[in-house]
Amino acid sequence: MIAWLSGRVQTKAQDSLIVDVSGVGYQVYVPVTTIARLPETGEPITLHIHTHLREDSLSLFGFATDAEKEVFQLLLGVSGIGPKLALAILSNLSVDALLSAIQSGDEAALSRISGIGKKTAARLCLELKDKVKIMIAGAVGVSAGIGPVESGADDAVGALVNLGYKRPAVEDAVRKARQGRPDIRIEDVIREALSLLAKR
Repeated sequence: MIAWLSGRVQTKAQDSLIVDVSGVGYQVYVPVTTIARLPETGEPITLHIHTHLREDSLSLFGFATDAEKEVFQLLLGVSGIGPKLALAILSNLSVDALLSAIQSGDEAALSRISGIGKKTAARLCLELKDKVKIMIAGAVGVSAGIGPVESGADDAVGALVNLGYKRPAVEDAVRKARQGRPDIRIEDVIREALSLLAKR
Protein backbone atom coordinates (compact mmCIF):
# COMPACT_ATOMS: atom_id res chain seq x y z
CA MET A 1 0.00 0.00 0.00
CA ILE A 2 1.32 3.43 -0.95
CA ALA A 3 1.15 5.86 1.99
CA TRP A 4 2.92 8.83 0.44
CA LEU A 5 4.71 9.87 -2.75
CA SER A 6 7.67 12.17 -3.11
CA GLY A 7 8.73 13.17 -6.60
CA ARG A 8 8.25 15.92 -9.17
CA VAL A 9 5.09 17.31 -10.75
CA GLN A 10 4.97 15.98 -14.32
CA THR A 11 1.55 17.21 -15.49
CA LYS A 12 -1.49 18.83 -13.89
CA ALA A 13 -5.19 18.54 -14.67
CA GLN A 14 -8.34 19.89 -13.02
CA ASP A 15 -8.70 17.00 -10.55
CA SER A 16 -5.46 15.04 -10.80
CA LEU A 17 -1.75 15.18 -11.51
CA ILE A 18 1.07 12.90 -12.59
CA VAL A 19 3.91 12.59 -10.10
CA ASP A 20 7.25 11.46 -11.53
CA VAL A 21 8.96 9.26 -8.96
CA SER A 22 12.36 8.09 -10.27
CA GLY A 23 11.07 7.81 -13.82
CA VAL A 24 7.72 6.22 -12.93
CA GLY A 25 4.60 8.36 -13.39
CA TYR A 26 1.85 7.96 -10.80
CA GLN A 27 -1.59 9.40 -11.52
CA VAL A 28 -2.98 10.89 -8.32
CA TYR A 29 -6.50 12.27 -7.87
CA VAL A 30 -6.59 15.30 -5.60
CA PRO A 31 -9.18 17.76 -4.20
CA VAL A 32 -9.30 21.36 -5.39
CA THR A 33 -7.66 22.47 -2.15
CA THR A 34 -4.57 20.43 -3.01
CA ILE A 35 -4.55 21.50 -6.68
CA ALA A 36 -4.40 25.09 -5.45
CA ARG A 37 -1.21 24.36 -3.50
CA LEU A 38 0.66 22.48 -6.22
CA PRO A 39 4.10 23.73 -7.22
CA GLU A 40 5.03 24.39 -10.83
CA THR A 41 5.61 21.55 -13.29
CA GLY A 42 9.02 20.00 -12.68
CA GLU A 43 9.12 21.12 -9.06
CA PRO A 44 9.39 18.64 -6.14
CA ILE A 45 6.25 17.56 -4.31
CA THR A 46 5.27 15.22 -1.49
CA LEU A 47 1.69 14.00 -1.12
CA HIS A 48 -0.06 11.96 1.55
CA ILE A 49 -1.62 9.07 -0.34
CA HIS A 50 -4.69 6.91 0.16
CA THR A 51 -4.47 3.74 -1.95
CA HIS A 52 -7.89 2.58 -3.08
CA LEU A 53 -7.89 -1.00 -4.32
CA ARG A 54 -10.77 -2.60 -6.17
CA GLU A 55 -11.02 -5.88 -8.05
CA ASP A 56 -10.47 -4.18 -11.38
CA SER A 57 -8.42 -1.12 -10.50
CA LEU A 58 -5.99 0.60 -8.15
CA SER A 59 -6.41 4.36 -7.67
CA LEU A 60 -4.30 6.83 -5.73
CA PHE A 61 -5.80 9.84 -3.94
CA GLY A 62 -3.39 12.50 -2.74
CA PHE A 63 -3.55 15.27 -0.15
CA ALA A 64 -1.38 18.20 0.84
CA THR A 65 -1.88 17.52 4.56
CA ASP A 66 -2.30 14.46 6.72
CA ALA A 67 -5.48 16.00 8.16
CA GLU A 68 -7.10 16.00 4.70
CA LYS A 69 -6.16 12.36 4.21
CA GLU A 70 -7.52 11.42 7.63
CA VAL A 71 -10.85 13.16 6.98
CA PHE A 72 -11.03 11.54 3.51
CA GLN A 73 -10.64 8.11 5.09
CA LEU A 74 -13.24 9.05 7.70
CA LEU A 75 -15.70 9.88 4.93
CA LEU A 76 -15.08 6.53 3.23
CA GLY A 77 -16.34 4.82 6.38
CA VAL A 78 -19.83 6.22 5.77
CA SER A 79 -22.11 3.96 3.74
CA GLY A 80 -22.77 5.38 0.30
CA ILE A 81 -19.62 7.52 0.24
CA GLY A 82 -17.03 6.36 -2.28
CA PRO A 83 -13.63 7.92 -2.99
CA LYS A 84 -14.81 10.23 -5.80
CA LEU A 85 -17.65 11.62 -3.67
CA ALA A 86 -15.35 11.99 -0.66
CA LEU A 87 -12.96 13.93 -2.91
CA ALA A 88 -15.82 16.14 -4.08
CA ILE A 89 -16.73 16.90 -0.47
CA LEU A 90 -13.16 17.97 0.31
CA SER A 91 -13.10 20.05 -2.88
CA ASN A 92 -16.11 22.04 -1.67
CA LEU A 93 -15.38 22.36 2.04
CA SER A 94 -12.09 22.82 3.86
CA VAL A 95 -11.28 20.34 6.62
CA ASP A 96 -12.22 22.93 9.25
CA ALA A 97 -15.52 23.81 7.56
CA LEU A 98 -16.44 20.17 7.01
CA LEU A 99 -15.76 19.13 10.59
CA SER A 100 -17.63 22.20 11.84
CA ALA A 101 -20.66 21.33 9.68
CA ILE A 102 -20.70 17.73 10.91
CA GLN A 103 -20.23 18.72 14.56
CA SER A 104 -23.04 21.29 14.43
CA GLY A 105 -25.32 19.07 12.34
CA ASP A 106 -25.41 21.59 9.49
CA GLU A 107 -27.04 19.29 6.94
CA ALA A 108 -27.88 22.22 4.65
CA ALA A 109 -24.19 23.02 4.11
CA LEU A 110 -23.45 19.40 3.28
CA SER A 111 -26.43 18.89 0.98
CA ARG A 112 -25.30 21.83 -1.19
CA ILE A 113 -22.48 19.60 -2.45
CA SER A 114 -23.26 17.82 -5.72
CA GLY A 115 -24.01 14.15 -5.01
CA ILE A 116 -24.97 14.74 -1.38
CA GLY A 117 -28.71 14.61 -0.79
CA LYS A 118 -30.53 15.30 2.45
CA LYS A 119 -30.41 11.65 3.53
CA THR A 120 -26.67 11.35 2.92
CA ALA A 121 -26.04 14.66 4.71
CA ALA A 122 -28.03 13.43 7.71
CA ARG A 123 -26.11 10.13 7.66
CA LEU A 124 -22.79 11.96 7.58
CA CYS A 125 -23.72 14.00 10.65
CA LEU A 126 -25.10 10.99 12.50
CA GLU A 127 -22.28 8.54 11.79
CA LEU A 128 -19.34 10.94 12.11
CA LYS A 129 -20.36 13.32 14.90
CA ASP A 130 -18.62 11.38 17.68
CA LYS A 131 -15.53 10.70 15.56
CA VAL A 132 -15.30 14.36 14.63
CA LYS A 133 -15.42 15.33 18.31
CA ILE A 134 -12.41 13.07 18.91
CA MET A 135 -10.54 14.62 15.97
CA ILE A 136 -11.25 18.15 17.16
CA ALA A 137 -10.22 17.29 20.70
CA GLY A 138 -6.98 15.89 19.32
CA ALA A 139 -6.42 19.06 17.28
CA VAL A 140 -6.06 17.16 14.01
CA GLY A 141 -5.88 20.08 11.61
CA VAL A 142 -8.37 22.15 13.60
CA SER A 143 -8.75 23.93 16.90
CA ALA A 144 -11.44 23.43 19.51
CA GLY A 145 -13.05 26.69 18.47
CA ILE A 146 -13.50 26.02 14.78
CA GLY A 147 -16.05 27.98 12.88
CA PRO A 148 -17.40 28.14 9.34
CA VAL A 149 -14.90 29.07 6.65
CA GLU A 150 -15.76 31.37 3.74
CA SER A 151 -16.08 29.90 0.26
CA GLY A 152 -12.64 29.22 -1.18
CA ALA A 153 -12.16 31.82 -3.90
CA ASP A 154 -8.41 31.66 -3.26
CA ASP A 155 -8.46 27.89 -3.82
CA ALA A 156 -10.25 28.37 -7.14
CA VAL A 157 -7.75 31.01 -8.23
CA GLY A 158 -4.82 28.83 -7.19
CA ALA A 159 -6.20 25.81 -9.03
CA LEU A 160 -6.68 27.75 -12.28
CA VAL A 161 -3.28 29.44 -12.06
CA ASN A 162 -1.73 26.00 -11.63
CA LEU A 163 -3.44 24.93 -14.84
CA GLY A 164 -1.39 27.58 -16.66
CA TYR A 165 -3.70 30.61 -16.78
CA LYS A 166 -2.42 34.10 -15.90
CA ARG A 167 -3.38 35.27 -12.41
CA PRO A 168 -4.99 38.62 -13.40
CA ALA A 169 -7.26 36.92 -15.94
CA VAL A 170 -8.07 34.13 -13.46
CA GLU A 171 -8.92 36.55 -10.66
CA ASP A 172 -11.23 38.47 -13.00
CA ALA A 173 -12.96 35.24 -14.18
CA VAL A 174 -13.38 33.93 -10.62
CA ARG A 175 -14.78 37.29 -9.50
CA LYS A 176 -17.36 37.19 -12.30
CA ALA A 177 -18.24 33.54 -11.58
CA ARG A 178 -18.82 34.33 -7.90
CA GLN A 179 -20.62 37.65 -8.40
CA GLY A 180 -23.77 37.75 -6.28
CA ARG A 181 -23.33 34.10 -5.25
CA PRO A 182 -21.14 33.91 -2.12
CA ASP A 183 -22.21 30.31 -1.42
CA ILE A 184 -21.38 28.90 -4.88
CA ARG A 185 -19.39 25.66 -4.74
CA ILE A 186 -15.68 25.79 -5.61
CA GLU A 187 -16.05 23.24 -8.41
CA ASP A 188 -18.79 25.39 -10.00
CA VAL A 189 -16.62 28.50 -9.70
CA ILE A 190 -13.78 26.70 -11.48
CA ARG A 191 -16.08 25.33 -14.18
CA GLU A 192 -17.62 28.74 -14.91
CA ALA A 193 -14.29 30.53 -14.71
CA LEU A 194 -12.78 28.05 -17.18
CA SER A 195 -15.66 28.77 -19.55
CA LEU A 196 -15.02 32.51 -19.28
CA LEU A 197 -11.26 32.07 -19.78
CA ALA A 198 -11.85 29.91 -22.87
CA LYS A 199 -13.76 32.79 -24.53
CA ARG A 200 -10.82 35.19 -24.24
